[in-house]
Amino acid sequence: MSREADMSVCDEEVTQEQLSGIDITPPNYVFGRVRSSRSITMDDFNAFKDEIKTMIHSLCSAQQQELKNISPTLRKIEQTNANIENSIAQLTSQGMELTNKMIELENKSKEYRDYITLLEEKIENLEMGWRKSNFEIKNVPKKLNESKDDLVGMIISLSETIGANLSKCNIKDIYRLRGKKDSQNTSIIVETSSTMVKTNIIKLCKAFNIKTKSKLCAKHLGFRTYEDMPIYVSEQLTMRGSRLHFLARDLAKSKQYKYCWTAYGKVYVRKTDNSAIILIKSEAQVQHLMNTD
Repeated sequence: MSREADMSVCDEEVTQEQLSGIDITPPNYVFGRVRSSRSITMDDFNAFKDEIKTMIHSLCSAQQQELKNISPTLRKIEQTNANIENSIAQLTSQGMELTNKMIELENKSKEYRDYITLLEEKIENLEMGWRKSNFEIKNVPKKLNESKDDLVGMIISLSETIGANLSKCNIKDIYRLRGKKDSQNTSIIVETSSTMVKTNIIKLCKAFNIKTKSKLCAKHLGFRTYEDMPIYVSEQLTMRGSRLHFLARDLAKSKQYKYCWTAYGKVYVRKTDNSAIILIKSEAQVQHLMNTD
């Protein structure tokens, strides 16, 4: 049966009931309260409360016992931390003292280095003063049983060759430097009576080497053997001056400096005819010039 038909039947039934005067009362759906099978009494509540109190008391007692056990450990840790802090403070204080001492030592070291440098300069100047009238002849063959008279004769022969007209009275002292055991061609040092005499001899030697094809050699010192052994006449430099002269020659060769020479114990270089003359004062200066384009 369709829904519309059902609704029609219901309408018809309601109408017939109303027409018949039948009073239809709806059923009573009031339910009674369901009682619990077990009622909670005050004794049960008190027992539960006591049980909770007992549990809390037990928990608090356990925590207090743990705190009592932890407290000594915490005190030890605090004491250890205090000791560490004291140690750090002491180390910091010692570190500051050491830092101050290091700064003080560095300052003193710098003062000492400056003072040593000053002393070295003074010693260098004194040595240059002692040698200002000396000249050196390098690569000279050594005669058998050589004496000072032999050395003086070599200088006189050289003087006649270059036209210096040097006499014995112009020679204050003359000696040969010691060389290695197997070395025979060691240098001869000549102390002249004045700086002017020394300067004149060096000047004439340079002029001779420029004018003549045959450079100065052993035969110009009067040797009959090793006649073609080349000799070199220059100022007698200090050890420091000799080192600087060696480095300066290497600089001139490497960087194509036109001139490198010594004068009154000092070393000079010059790049070109129009460039400035440079006085070589230290090895660091030579290294700087080497690194400069």
